[in-house]
Amino acid sequence: MSTASAVRALVGPVLVFSWTICAHAQDLNWAQKMFEKQSHDFSIVARGSDVRYRFKVSNLYKEDVHISDVRTTCGCSAAKPTKYKLPSRDVAYIEVTMNTRRFIRRKDSKLVVTFDAPLYAEVRIPLTVYIRTDVVLNPGAANFGAVDFGSPAQRKIEIAYAGRSDWTIQSVKTNSKHLSAQVVETSRGNGRVNYHLMVTLEPTTPVGLFRQQMVLVTNDANSPYIPVLVQARIEADVTVTPAVVSLGRMVPGQRKTVNVVLRGKKPFAIEKIECKPDKMSFSVQLGKVTKKIHVLPITLTPPESPGKFTEEFMVTIVGRADPLTFKASGRVVGSSAK
Repeated sequence: MSTASAVRALVGPVLVFSWTICAHAQDLNWAQKMFEKQSHDFSIVARGSDVRYRFKVSNLYKEDVHISDVRTTCGCSAAKPTKYKLPSRDVAYIEVTMNTRRFIRRKDSKLVVTFDAPLYAEVRIPLTVYIRTDVVLNPGAANFGAVDFGSPAQRKIEIAYAGRSDWTIQSVKTNSKHLSAQVVETSRGNGRVNYHLMVTLEPTTPVGLFRQQMVLVTNDANSPYIPVLVQARIEADVTVTPAVVSLGRMVPGQRKTVNVVLRGKKPFAIEKIECKPDKMSFSVQLGKVTKKIHVLPITLTPPESPGKFTEEFMVTIVGRADPLTFKASGRVVGSSAK
């Protein structure tokens, strides 16, 4: 082989490898394309209000993506990611908060997100907000913290206005059936008006992180709306472990017994357990005993047809309106499979 041929034989694979690694470098916006939004306007907000927004970031690529730094260009804002490493097709959020207590009027800044893998990139996202000086919220949001599922909760926010003597809050708008609110005027005079905003979180609020924005509607023609953040973490009164039961490989006709544990914050009794679409038969012994922890040995017989299967079980708790659910999944193989 000639020297030139040998060089081509060595360089060829290197060029192909480089093309694979540098494919995204052909597009300088590869990192920016992962962001669901390219800017955000917080609009007009009250002073002291809790103002935040979550930018969704999706890894669209085969390579892992790593965030090396997240910052903002102004002391009026701050940002923090939910995670730094995103495997392929994974999602992260970057939460931006605005400081409405130390700063007033219009503030512009940028969210700056730096990536160091698979390639270096920097994404800059414009942020803007106008913090009005005539309306103050205390506290800045209806933050319920941890709330037990099925339990109503209430928070009070004090609203102070300084300006027109005829300024009023006319109504409260919300897009969630799990929220209700009432405003009560407490004082008025010398161009100052005070209200109490009573926010109620209904017992129907589902388990998980709850975040909504209510809007106060005023008679101010120039700035009629005042956003109010509402957030809570609804915790289950009863949990199921595991949420998905792995049955592994099963043979038709051969039963398998697994334990499912139900834990409650208060003693409870189990009324019944049902299964759908009911492809396999199961048996479980239920004693209507009231206690905090129930360990349920469930014996399952797989369906005859081979392949993967998933069954959903519904557990009805005495006195609880909605049933709990958990799933069981496995694979049916022939009797001779190993």
